[in-house]
Amino acid sequence: MDRPSTTVSTRRSSSAPKSSQRGPADVRVLVLGAGFGGLELSTRLSEEFGPDIDVVLIDRGPGFVFGFAKLDVMFGRAAADDVTHPYAGLAKPGVRFVATTIRSIDPVAKRVETDDGVFDGDVVVVALGADLVPEATPGLLEDGHEFYTVAGAFGLRDLIADFDGGRVVVGVTSSPFKCPPAPSECALLVDDVLTARGVRSRSTIDLVMPLPAPIPPSPDASRFLLEEFAARDIGWHPGRLIRELDPARHVATFSDGAEIGYDLFLGVPKHQAPEVVVQSGLTEDGWVPVDPATLETKFPDVYAVGDVTSVGTPKAGVFAEGQAAVVAERIAQRVRGEDVDRTYGGRGTCYLQVGADAVATVDVTFQPGVAPQGFFEVPSTDQLAQKAEFGRSRIARWFG
Repeated sequence: MDRPSTTVSTRRSSSAPKSSQRGPADVRVLVLGAGFGGLELSTRLSEEFGPDIDVVLIDRGPGFVFGFAKLDVMFGRAAADDVTHPYAGLAKPGVRFVATTIRSIDPVAKRVETDDGVFDGDVVVVALGADLVPEATPGLLEDGHEFYTVAGAFGLRDLIADFDGGRVVVGVTSSPFKCPPAPSECALLVDDVLTARGVRSRSTIDLVMPLPAPIPPSPDASRFLLEEFAARDIGWHPGRLIRELDPARHVATFSDGAEIGYDLFLGVPKHQAPEVVVQSGLTEDGWVPVDPATLETKFPDVYAVGDVTSVGTPKAGVFAEGQAAVVAERIAQRVRGEDVDRTYGGRGTCYLQVGADAVATVDVTFQPGVAPQGFFEVPSTDQLAQKAEFGRSRIARWFG
C-alpha cells in the first residue's frame, strides 16, 4: 500500500531543549490506541493541562466497548448500542482524536505513519492492545464461535438465545489471553441461561483452560469457582489448550491429542501483538518488553501499556488503566519540570460475574520477583452496583 505523503507538524521547534522551561504545548504526545490505556492517559493529561497540552490519540475503531459488556450483550442482558461508545463523540481539551489506521511506527524518530498522514511526537505511548486471530485455530471459524471480539460476542446473542441444549465447550486456544476470568464467567453464564430455559438437564458444559486454576493469583477465588463448577456440573479441564476443531465430526482436539465433542463451541482465540508493532522493532518474544516500574520501552520517550506489553500483569483493561495513569503522571512531571519518579505498583481489581445478578471481585498485585497477592470478595449485590458504577464513571470521564 502506498504511504500517505502528508506530514502533520507536531513540534513547535525541533531544536527546543527538553528543559523545565518547556510548556505543555511544547511536548507532543502521540497515543496509539483508544482502549482502556489510551483513553485513561489522554483524559488524565487533558484534566491536568486542559487546552495547553498537545495530545494526538489515534485509533482505527468506531468506538469503545468494555470487555465485560461483550458478555452482557452475548447473554441478552444489554443491547449492543447501549454498550458501544463512539469515538466520534470524543472531545477533550488538548486532545485531538484521529480515526485512522496506523501503517508504521518508528520508535527512534518517534514518527507514526497513518492513512491520514505522518505524525511526529516528543513522546509516544503504544496502547494498541492485542490482535485476536481466530483463523489461527483450524476449524474455529468454520464450526465454532469466538466471544472475545466485539463482533463475535455480539453475534452470539441470538444463537445462545435459540440454543436448545446439547454439548457446550468453552475453550481457550492459546496463551497468553486477556481477561483470564472471562472463560469461567462464560461457562457460568451459559449454565444460567440453559437452566432458565429449562434445557440444562439435557446439556453438558465443559471449560478448557491452560491455567492450573481458574484464577491462579487468588486461591480463594479459584476455590470459589471450582466449587461453583462442581455444584453446577461444569467439567473443568485445567492445564490444557484446544488445538483444533473438526467440523465434520464436531470434535475439538486438545493440545495433547485427546478429544471432546461439542454442539456449541465458544472459543477464546489466539492473541498476538499487532503486526505494525512487531514490524516497528518494539517486540521481543511476541510482545513489547517494558520497565515494570516506569513502563518505558528500550527506546527513549517511548512507553507501552496494556495488553501489547509483557510487563507481567494480566492482559486486562484495569491493568492497562493503572499503567496509563502512571505514564500520564510521568509525562506531566516532565512537562512541569519536576523529577520524573512516578512508578507502577502492579495492582488491579477485576470484577467476576458469576451469575445474572452476582458479582465478586478479585484484587491482585503483581510485582517483579514477588508471588502475586490476590484478595477475593464473595459475590454480592453491592459489588454488582460497584461494577456498574465502574463503567459509568469511566465513560463519564473519557467521553464526557
